[in-house]
Amino acid sequence: MTIDYDVVIIGGSLAGRNAALAATDLHATVALVEPTVNLGFIYHYALALIGKLAQHVDAAANFGIHSYGDTAQDYLNGRIPTTLFSEKCQTSVEWQEAMLYAGGVVSNLQEQNSLAILAAKGVDVIIGSGQFVLSPHLAFAVNKRQLRARTYLLASGSRPAIPEIEGLQSTGFFTLSNIWQALSEFSTLPKNWVIIGGVPQSIEVAQTLARLGSSVTLVVKHPYILPNLDPEITQLLQGQLEVDGVRLLTQTTVTQVRLIDNQKWVQAGDKAIETDEILVAIAQQPNIESLNLAAVGVKWHQHRLLVNDKLQTTNRRIYACGDVIGGYEFVNIANYEAKIALNNALFFPVNKVNYQCVPWGLISYPMLAQVGLTEKQAKCRYIPDEVLVLQQYFKTVTAAQISEETTGICKLIVLRNGEILGASLLGAEAVELINLIALAISQKIKINQLANLSFVYPGYSEIIEQTAREWERQKLNSNIALQDFLEGFFHFRRNWNL
Repeated sequence: MTIDYDVVIIGGSLAGRNAALAATDLHATVALVEPTVNLGFIYHYALALIGKLAQHVDAAANFGIHSYGDTAQDYLNGRIPTTLFSEKCQTSVEWQEAMLYAGGVVSNLQEQNSLAILAAKGVDVIIGSGQFVLSPHLAFAVNKRQLRARTYLLASGSRPAIPEIEGLQSTGFFTLSNIWQALSEFSTLPKNWVIIGGVPQSIEVAQTLARLGSSVTLVVKHPYILPNLDPEITQLLQGQLEVDGVRLLTQTTVTQVRLIDNQKWVQAGDKAIETDEILVAIAQQPNIESLNLAAVGVKWHQHRLLVNDKLQTTNRRIYACGDVIGGYEFVNIANYEAKIALNNALFFPVNKVNYQCVPWGLISYPMLAQVGLTEKQAKCRYIPDEVLVLQQYFKTVTAAQISEETTGICKLIVLRNGEILGASLLGAEAVELINLIALAISQKIKINQLANLSFVYPGYSEIIEQTAREWERQKLNSNIALQDFLEGFFHFRRNWNL
């Protein structure tokens, strides 16, 4: 059998494109089969920044910054009072201008990740939908061609799972994959929203819409918005969401949706909520229906492909990465999996995934980030008395005080011997800080080494140093013999004749 490519990547995701570029860097021959990549999530991050800036403008008076009028001439002509006002300024966001800025960011990224650039770097880019075939040999058929490769990588991403709710389909709704592109056609941002949540991104969108001036109700079926995280961190984030104006309905299920007199109504538990728009964000399902996977021996269960720790599917020549294999939709996790899968596909399948050192985060305010084990997970896996929880609050950090971003907490989960098991952060720059802890976990750096680092001051990294020092304090407090020795030693020194 003639092999056309070292690997054929079935894309439709950023992970697929990144894997294709990495393969060409290794001088492998690679074909990328994909539809258009959806960069809608970039709109959200740009708009989240605008929402944050709007909040900062409203809080400008706290920093001694005051606005007197439309122009300086208004003040000079006496049309603006000379007294300072303490009332909170109500900042308005011009929706079309905000979307124009976000669209510019997306356009720049699309150009940087364009198919033309991929082709110029040696990737055989094929636009179209195809499927696996077995006759006469394993191949991927697309555009009346059969692409034969030694291995294949599925990076086709996922799409929103739509719940069976009475009246939802007929009433109309948005999903995470289409909300921002659809709203770019609106002259103004809809005022009232109901978000049927369940994934981390629903929290991001709820807060962003609220900060842009909308009234938002977030409905989740669990007692907490992120049930698998540390309860204290979850409660802090929930509190901030409520401060920002998000109405939270936890342990609540949406049972029906109605359109009455051109107005949408959502029945959530025992509450009937009138709303302008609905966003469904409960789960993702893989884009695999048209790939003919059953015919080539690839199995899946519910909303994910079955893969081993080397990211091989049940057909050992076909690998998979990203949210097509399940889990939350995080770009960095998909890229990590793509690296492992590609190396195994091109060389020998010896690399295994290790999610303990892969962080993830939310662009919420405060930011939320997690890596490794939580306290509950660590105490289930290890002897509970051997697990230490080190924590510090952001209000102790100078940089947080200066910027008035003191809401937050850093929790490090360690063993008594200093091994770092995990970390949970809620606070300013948490998604950057978590990377340092992830590096420490992956390189088996112990907690005392983090405590001995001298971070630039003032900076948010101070929270890691402060939290790491808690290990030394806890270790000392639990060692009565050492405490007695130190007390006797310094007593002896104080009474020693120099």
